[in-house]
Amino acid sequence: MEAKPEHQDTYEGLREIIARLRAPDGCPWDQEQTHTTMRRNLLEECYEALDALDAGDSESLTEELGDVLMQIVFHCQIAEDNGEFTEADMFRHINEKLVRRHPHVFGDVVVKNAREVEANWEETKKRERDENVSVLDGVARAMPALGYSQAITFRASQAGFEWDDVSGVMDKVREEIGELDAASTQAEREHEFGDILLSMVNVARWLHIDAESALREANNRFYGRFTHIESAARTQGRPMRDVPMVEKEALWEEAKRAEGH
Repeated sequence: MEAKPEHQDTYEGLREIIARLRAPDGCPWDQEQTHTTMRRNLLEECYEALDALDAGDSESLTEELGDVLMQIVFHCQIAEDNGEFTEADMFRHINEKLVRRHPHVFGDVVVKNAREVEANWEETKKRERDENVSVLDGVARAMPALGYSQAITFRASQAGFEWDDVSGVMDKVREEIGELDAASTQAEREHEFGDILLSMVNVARWLHIDAESALREANNRFYGRFTHIESAARTQGRPMRDVPMVEKEALWEEAKRAEGH
């Protein structure tokens, strides 16, 4: 049996393993993979890393970040095998970008706080784009809808498309809710509901809330409260559907109190 690769606790060790798997005498499955076939894996590993972050689980985060890095290295190996680009090209691109977008660290620009850093970052990105290209074009449309909404509304605000204060944003939410109430067809209801969600993302931005994280936490709370009701129903020997709604609501509030809410 062939010896294990050296440097297994280093980046170089990972690179050696991936290259070996993709080699002609390596793993048949790994040899068949392409950027397209590995797309879903990259997305799933990113979400698993987010789960570990949300749970505050450092041990899981160590493993999940390693899985994300493996996906990146795998894509680099595919690119090198196909003559598309090299790992050095990737590092050069990101390193040059980081230096270019931090002139207050690597240049003579002076900033007072993190907000000015953000403003300078967006201004630098603007100079990097063609002047006829929208500031929104740099946001990947393949992003989940909520994340995409956060990104494009932030970009728009940086370009000057912004309310004077948060009251204008809240008024817009109320306006959209009114339009949903007045909608008479399913197509109109879907249209207005989408506008409400987008307006709420704007509210989150004004209140310095990450909408994605807030919704993930709300989902976790819903999961905990709902499973509490399921557990109570099982203990009573009753199907969930047979538990009266008033009892379900009481159990829901019981679960909320247990959370400290």
